[in-house]
Amino acid sequence: MARKFSDLTKKMSAKDRAEIKARSARLLAELPLEQLRSARSLTQTNMAHLLGVNQSAISKIEKRTDMYLSTLRSYVEAMGGSLEIQAIFPDGAVRVDVLKEK
Repeated sequence: MARKFSDLTKKMSAKDRAEIKARSARLLAELPLEQLRSARSLTQTNMAHLLGVNQSAISKIEKRTDMYLSTLRSYVEAMGGSLEIQAIFPDGAVRVDVLKEK
């Protein structure tokens, strides 16, 4: 018999429920570039125009698993955002300043 997720979480400790909620929020905040672009109501053609490249270049960028930080920064800035890099350690997080314009 199928069980509701809410029924399962009721049996968990408050700490476990909080961890699940935090993890869910992190997953919702993480979007692949294609979904991020779509969420900003932009097409690949729109992005290509903003970046001065052709649409196929945008498709390639969105499919990459490894790219230059400068490419990612340009992509994000074209959508009106800014890019920050954080190093996260067990005892805290620190902003890494590798994207500063020289």
